[in-house]
Formats: sequence, C-alpha cells, structure tokens
Amino acid sequence: MSPADTDGRRQLEPLVHASVRATHSLFSGASVPANGPDAMGESQRVKIAAKYRAEYLSSRELPRGIEQKASGAPRASQPLSLAAPKLQGLITAGDEISSAPPYPLTTVEDEVQRVMDGLAGRQLKARAKKHKAPTRELVRAAAEKQRIQDAAPAGQQAVRKMNYEPVRPTWHAPWKLMRVISGHIGWVRALAVEPGNRWFASGSVDRTIKIWDLASGTLRLTLTGHVSPVRGLAVSARHPYLFSCGEDKQVKCWDLETNKVVRQYHGHLSGVYALALHPTLDVLVTGGRDSVARVWDMRTKQQIHVLAGHRGTVASIACQDADPQVITGSMDSTVRLWDLAAGKSMATLTHHKKAVRALALHPSEFGFASASSDSIRQWRCPRGDFVQAFEGASGIVNTLAVNSDGVAFAGGDDGTMRFWDWRSAHCFQKTETIAQPGSLDSEAGVFCSTFDRTGFRLITGEADKSIKIWKEDDDATEETHPIDFRPSLGRRRF
Repeated sequence: MSPADTDGRRQLEPLVHASVRATHSLFSGASVPANGPDAMGESQRVKIAAKYRAEYLSSRELPRGIEQKASGAPRASQPLSLAAPKLQGLITAGDEISSAPPYPLTTVEDEVQRVMDGLAGRQLKARAKKHKAPTRELVRAAAEKQRIQDAAPAGQQAVRKMNYEPVRPTWHAPWKLMRVISGHIGWVRALAVEPGNRWFASGSVDRTIKIWDLASGTLRLTLTGHVSPVRGLAVSARHPYLFSCGEDKQVKCWDLETNKVVRQYHGHLSGVYALALHPTLDVLVTGGRDSVARVWDMRTKQQIHVLAGHRGTVASIACQDADPQVITGSMDSTVRLWDLAAGKSMATLTHHKKAVRALALHPSEFGFASASSDSIRQWRCPRGDFVQAFEGASGIVNTLAVNSDGVAFAGGDDGTMRFWDWRSAHCFQKTETIAQPGSLDSEAGVFCSTFDRTGFRLITGEADKSIKIWKEDDDATEETHPIDFRPSLGRRRF
C-alpha cells in the first residue's frame, strides 16, 4: 500500500466515524460518543467515583463519640450502612436499588457500580414510558366515542344537556286599588316620594307640580313655573330641594323651605324627558330629546359631563352609588352603562328591539330592569350581564318600579298592570287600571309609577288625570290565591 493510500484512509476515518455516529443517533435514539459506545459509561463512572471520594468517603465511619452515644457502649468503628443521606438518595434512584435491603458498602468501585445500575434502570424506564403503546382501555374508549359520533344525525353533537330546574316563585299577595286622587287637569307624567315618606310630588301636562300628603291624599301645595309639560321629578335626600324638568328645555331646583326656584340648569337643546339624582354626590343627571345625558353640579350649576352616544331620545335615567353610577335607556333601543368619573360609556346593551322607555333599580340587589314594547329584561351590575326576561310582557311599557320585597311592577300604555316576582320572573298578577267615570277608553294608560319608602304602597300617574294608590290585599293568603306556576321546558335566555 502506497503512502498516498494510507494518508487518504486516515483522512476518511473521521468522516466514516462521524457518519456512523449520525446514523446510530438517528435510528437508535441515543447518542454515541466519539471514542465508541463505552466511552460515555466510562466517563460517567469516573465522574461518580471522583464525587464520592471527594464528598462521601470521609463519612463512611461515624466519629467515635457519636458512635458510642448511639450504641451506649464504646466499640470499634465499623463500616456505616448507607450513612450519608445524599449517597443513599443517589444510590436508590432506580427501582432495582431501592427495593434491595440496605447492606454495608465495601469499596468505592462497588458503590459506583450500584449507582450506574440505578441510572441505567431509570433510563430504561423513561424510554419505555416515552414509547408506551396505547392501552386496551384507551382503544376501547376511542372506538366507543367514534361509534356514538357516527350514530348521531348530521349537524348535531352528542352532548348531554344539563337538566333545567326552574326557580319556584315566592308568594306575594295581590294588589288592589286603595285611593284615587284627583286634582290635575292633564296627564300625570312624573312622581317622586319624599325620603321621609310623608308626602309625594306629581308633575303633569298641565305644567304644574303638586305636593300631596301620602297618608291622607290631600293637596298641600301647587308649584308653577314650567311653561310646558313636566316630565321628571326628584326629591333630594341630602338637601331640602326638589328638582323638576320638562319639555320646555328647563331643569329647575326648588327650595322646599321657600317654595321658590333657586337654581336653573341651562344647556339642553330640546325637551328634557328624564331626571335622576346621585344618592351620595351633589350631582344631577338629565336626559332628553337631544340624545345626550348631561351631568350637572347641583351647587354651581356647571355642566360636568355630556354623556353622548345614544342616537335617539334619552327616555329614562337611573343613578346609583356604585359603578355603573349612571344608566340610561333610549329610544334607539339600547341601554348604556356609564363611568361617571371618566364620562364615558362602560357597556352598551343591545338586547332590546324597541325603544327603552323605563328603567328600575332594585333597592337591595345589585341589578336593574329595563322595559320596552317587546320585552322586560333583568340585568346584573356592574357589567350589565343579562339574567332573564320577564314572562308575559307585551305592549308599550311606560314605567317600571321595584320594591324591597322583590315585587316588580310594569304599567302599560293601554292601562295594563302586571306584577312579577323579581327572583323567578313569574307574573303573579295581571290586571287593568280603573279609569275615572266619564273618561274615554283611550285614557286608560299608566305613565309613571313609584313605590313609597316602605314598599307597601304603589303610586301610579295615569292618563285619566288621576293619581292612584295601590296596596296589597290584607285578606289574601296562599290558600285563597295560590301560585299558578307552570314552568316552561327551558329558561328563556334571550
């Protein structure tokens, strides 16, 4: 063999070894060291032996004092069976070593060999777990699932539905007419009860505001100042003030001690249809035909925010002391929740298809209801999550009211009156208002309503120019008026 052939073979040997290592690692799943298959085991053995000699060799025998204390008598030192906890954990890493009983270690080579055997057993277990074939149970479950999917009709999912359990309504006594108050010469469009529950105010199309005694129903006072129908009233719980708004674009603040107008809030471009007071701040919110809700400083008469976003008349406003602090309903069939600090909309509820004419906050629960001619819906604050729809709602709903006992009332434009249980949305009473003698059939409409502070009296303002006070029937019991509860198959979630 010529020297040239020898040199060529020497140059090819590294390439051949590299190709063998690549092929072996590709098809066996384990890497091969450059010097052969046993080089990795030998290097691992040397590493473990060096670590053992450096860290654990000195702990093979206990100190004489500790040994005497443990045995109670002096004796010669003897080899320690797995004395070092770290070495014990290292040696018992594999199942083969951990299952064996403890025995005294003799030489370093024997101990290193046991550690190597444990590592080899662990590697074999990991490789077997990685390449584990599917068990018989998994194969059977997959076949059963495929059989169910093949048997299901096209376009349907084989999913078991949860059983629907309807909420049983709470029994409430039916409501009946208690008193009829006459005095206005126009439709009664606004009502507000004083925080002390001694009197209430009414606003009418006849441009007057009248103060009535709640207990006797007698007239106390008449306030004049608006030049168009009065559409909204609110009595402050923190100040001796009465606020009113009307279709003359005016928002007035009345001092109840002098019975005069002390402030006027100018800024609306058209009629003002709704008004609400913040329960804890000196803030007034009004809305009307200019499609915006305006936030006013009660004392300085300055406009704080213009809550723009609606595309129709703002027909109803509600305020509370927690976010959303302002809720508005509009003729554009949407309900908006507003961030009062930022003056921006937090959420827009688009579930209604017709104009939202009424809103009502629950006195104790963190929720509210909205009414339109297509449905009455219940929402949960603060995000405006939809809860349920009240059953049996139909026709144009002008007003909503909720008391602390969980009774929700809705008055319709055709004179219908419905009472629901708030929790179950069950309509436990449906009646019609009683028009005054001499009124037309078209004047049997309910425009506004409110409960008194106790929740035991319902006050309604109607199209026959009268104010009616309703109360629960004291003689009614669960036996005389049982709940006619007929739950549907599924809860209405739309």
